[in-house]
Amino acid sequence: MASALGLLMFVPMAVDLVYQDRSWQAFAISGVIVTLVGGALATATYSPVPDIRARGAFVLTVFSWIVLALLASIPFLLDPVRLSFTDALFEATSGITTTGATVLTGLDDMPKGILLWRAMLQWIGGIGIIVTAMAVLPMLGVGGMQLFRLESSDVGEKILPRAQSIALSIALIYLGLTVACAAAYMMTGMSEFDAAAHAMTTIATGGYSTSDASMGGFMDNGADIVGSVFMLLGALPFGMYMLMVTRGQWDEPFRDPQVRAFLSVVAALSALVLVALVTSGAPDSELGWLYSLRLSAFNTISIVTGTGYATADYMSWGPMAVGAFFFFMFIGGCAGSTACSIKIFRYQVAMEALRAYLFRMPRPRAIAPMRYNGRPLPDEIVYSVLGYFFLFFITVAVTASLLGTMGIDPVTAWSGAGSAVANVGPGLGDIIGPSGTYQDLPKLAKWVLLTAMIVGRLEIVTALVVITPGFWRN
Repeated sequence: MASALGLLMFVPMAVDLVYQDRSWQAFAISGVIVTLVGGALATATYSPVPDIRARGAFVLTVFSWIVLALLASIPFLLDPVRLSFTDALFEATSGITTTGATVLTGLDDMPKGILLWRAMLQWIGGIGIIVTAMAVLPMLGVGGMQLFRLESSDVGEKILPRAQSIALSIALIYLGLTVACAAAYMMTGMSEFDAAAHAMTTIATGGYSTSDASMGGFMDNGADIVGSVFMLLGALPFGMYMLMVTRGQWDEPFRDPQVRAFLSVVAALSALVLVALVTSGAPDSELGWLYSLRLSAFNTISIVTGTGYATADYMSWGPMAVGAFFFFMFIGGCAGSTACSIKIFRYQVAMEALRAYLFRMPRPRAIAPMRYNGRPLPDEIVYSVLGYFFLFFITVAVTASLLGTMGIDPVTAWSGAGSAVANVGPGLGDIIGPSGTYQDLPKLAKWVLLTAMIVGRLEIVTALVVITPGFWRN
């Protein structure tokens, strides 16, 4: 995996050479270093028959993401932009976790290689989390993900070969969506480079852009409409795409309850933001209903899916819109997608558990079976989902409290914590809002946030279980 990352560094090197940008040497040196390190790691850990079981899968999953982030930060250290180690690791972690929070400014004049590398990191992270969510997390019973096992199996089953077989099918679908997205962006007038970079970060629901204005810099010819469509496609379950392509089940989007719920929620929330924008009196609201609809729909989809693009500074849309965007961070897309945060299916499971609880309250002896998608919902999954909710919000609260102790104002602390754990990117306020960056935060705050990004991307439980003493006891 590390060797593949090193080889990929030669792609932005080649792009820099074509555009005669100054950062090609950074990628050449980084590519050699990371490829050699990856080769050494592969040789040291080689096994002719990989046998990765549940306990090893936890360790492998967590440390793979940490090591990839460390190696991916090397070009940022060697590039002429000369980021500090903290900023380089923050940028790389934000990229590989598809968070989209950035410490960089002046993107419009930045070397093409660095811009492409940021996009590639999010693209790699997007397919990585799909495979993890479909092949590994269901086997480990993380946060209710066992609902989405592709076939009957138990946690003693070998996990690595399964992940490899799923990865190939997913990669082809993922690549096809990316190419289609890039072609659609080019039809709106984007250059080939901008279209390719934004296609990678759109399908990965990552949000890194090649412009300081984010998607707002490309809105004139309808790039925001293309972005809205493909952000939604990236936030749908890739298991659904597999069924559609391999088994011809083209009606799967209409049968999947989380897909129907997700699209309904996005439509309802977009309408809510539209009302807030139109009644806010902000300058954006004076440009007509159609323009307001595009603004509200795009920015709602961007935050709900955790992409983090922006076409306007929604901090000026009034308190109703600002408050809404804060809560949108905690929704997320579908399980098995590139989207992040809590995800729709967990809300559905929690609502089903609440329905059963309320039904039993006045009828202690009544039986109220819980079901999901027409199948019985075991108590184990319900407890797992409810436990995830608890850990998610505890993690946000702890992260916000740590930021608060550093003198960061409450709006920045809470929105930054929520954005990092939910892997959204932009927060609220003047510092890290849609028109700001994370550059001015204290160094220690960046370490807290990049740690929260990894914990959030790995569905909380996967990361936290590895640091418990009991995990390491025989």
